[in-house]
Amino acid sequence: MPSASSTASDSGRPVPSSLWRDADFRRLWTGQTASQLGEHASLVVLPLFAVLTFEASAGQLGVLRAVGQAPVLLLSLFAGACVDRWRTRTTMVLTDAGRTLALGAAAAAGLLGLLGLPGLLALAFTVGTLSVFFDVAYQTSLVRLVERDRLVQGNSALEGSRSAAQIGGPALGGALVSLLSAPIAAAFSALFFALSFLSIRRIRRAESVPERPEHPPRVWQRIHEGLRFVARDSALRSVCLASAAFQFSFAAVMTVYLLFLPRELHLPGTVVGLALAAAGPGALLGSVLAARLPSRFGHGLVLVCAAALGDGAFLCVPTLHGSSALTVTALLAVGFVFGCGGQLVNVTVMAVRQAVTPDGMQGRVAATVTFVGMGAAPPGSLLGGFLAEEWGLRTSLLVTAAGMTLSPVVMALSPLVRLGRELPAPGRLMTLPRSE
Repeated sequence: MPSASSTASDSGRPVPSSLWRDADFRRLWTGQTASQLGEHASLVVLPLFAVLTFEASAGQLGVLRAVGQAPVLLLSLFAGACVDRWRTRTTMVLTDAGRTLALGAAAAAGLLGLLGLPGLLALAFTVGTLSVFFDVAYQTSLVRLVERDRLVQGNSALEGSRSAAQIGGPALGGALVSLLSAPIAAAFSALFFALSFLSIRRIRRAESVPERPEHPPRVWQRIHEGLRFVARDSALRSVCLASAAFQFSFAAVMTVYLLFLPRELHLPGTVVGLALAAAGPGALLGSVLAARLPSRFGHGLVLVCAAALGDGAFLCVPTLHGSSALTVTALLAVGFVFGCGGQLVNVTVMAVRQAVTPDGMQGRVAATVTFVGMGAAPPGSLLGGFLAEEWGLRTSLLVTAAGMTLSPVVMALSPLVRLGRELPAPGRLMTLPRSE
């Protein structure tokens, strides 16, 4: 079924304009923006709730982050197999409703003094589970909504909204926890998920869900098909390895970082939120550049250089001391560079993945890449907490930040570096030679 964007393209209008004239794309973008804003706010609210209210130790904070990330490891493959058979609009609406109710109930329990650390762990797992299904569904929905030759532009717009959420979410979450209370901050996160629910449910375009065979394969067979497809594709294998290296190290870094800022640098919650939000403006710039640089310099070169620049920026943080204006400025600069490089990588990788994947496999391939990559985050969070307790915050931050540089090294040694200016042909496995 042709998308609305094709008509605009035939008339000679620029691609971004044609996408924004599509009402359903705008609804998807609005809902995804609100959902990401709620998610990024909660990623700050829950750890700060544990640290400031329950005085959680480094080990307990590592466990909390690992519990929130565990659904990615446990459920991503199952979510991908299901989303390939479900309507993405229905999936996103239901998961938004679930996260609204979960955070709303937690906010009420917190205001009544009934929420403890065990309840916080249950909340993190519940929200993480629903987010897994939402994230797989929204990545799949774009392919069903726009044509393949507009995937880079569509992903750039959606990732740009995620960047806006990275600006507002952490800053708002940190400010609300610091100025008001964690339960109120949780209630605001629930409100954003409710707004996403209202926007996405207004999408009217019928989805072209792949037809079900007379004897459909079982869910485990569909999961195996997705794993086999990724394993046979040299570029997707490399994406998985690089993603796993990054997510493992980044999870460890963030566990230490969330302790390092308030306890080692003595920064208040509001400043912690701003330091985390600094990645947002950089990511906005990365979204704009991602729509232009890969087609000019080649997808492979952009991937490697952007990852090296963004991931390497965190090596500057362990050298900072005190809470001076210079320290805060340096943290904002690190976040900006990290956000810009990371967004370039995210948009480019997503476009490559979607281009080589058939429509009926989009959910499973997205879930497989997420499973391998984000599945490394829970052990990374646990390692970060362990190192912080055993080695101290500054040393642990230096070691874990150095680990993040493994991701661009993996890409530089893989077939990804040979990707040219054009995306691979739709529906065809990549035939790039291996990098032995």
